Amino acid sequence: MPVMSDREYRRINVSDLETRDEQDGGMIVEGYATTFNQPYFLYGNERYKVYEEVDRNAFDDADMSDVIMQYDHEGRVFARVRNNTLELESDEHGLKIRAHLGGTEIGRQLYEEIKGGYTDKMSFGFTVEKEQITEERDEANDTTTIHRRITKIHKLYDVSAVSLPANDATEISARCLGEGVIAEAEKERLAIEERRRKADQIRLMMEVNR
Repeated sequence: MPVMSDREYRRINVSDLETRDEQDGGMIVEGYATTFNQPYFLYGNERYKVYEEVDRNAFDDADMSDVIMQYDHEGRVFARVRNNTLELESDEHGLKIRAHLGGTEIGRQLYEEIKGGYTDKMSFGFTVEKEQITEERDEANDTTTIHRRITKIHKLYDVSAVSLPANDATEISARCLGEGVIAEAEKERLAIEERRRKADQIRLMMEVNR
């Protein structure tokens, strides 16, 4: 059954985001909204950790009909797919974006901030349709590692320039805490523990009835 989650956000380090002044006066920003097949730490503590990665084909059938570019996922729109000022393309590395920021005064201001290195991170907002969850249990150390692989994006809402990443040590970091990442990770952990408890009960009943 497809998994339809609430909108999620991932912030990535795009210090290699490039700006380019074109001959017609256009101000172009290029970079990657996400990378493919590269696991990144999402959330965890001493007892369990959650890692996530985006499948190479996750965006193949995604709704990207009117993606917009914003700052921190809110406020004015700097570029958008519908008016051809925002282009999206999946390649072997990830989801590449190309934005034309010369059409508005605030877009030109953002371009100068990116060009000057004041803003060098990106984030994208999306919903998930399909995912794969696997669990690795280390009984000796009483730790659990959860791997989430996003195999199908339902809808891509926006790509945003951001000033600060949620985790500067990784190329792609956890969503903002306010978006419920802790609650979702805790919910997944409890579900795993419940499945383990039921399995133990079944094994015990089988042993008693032998």
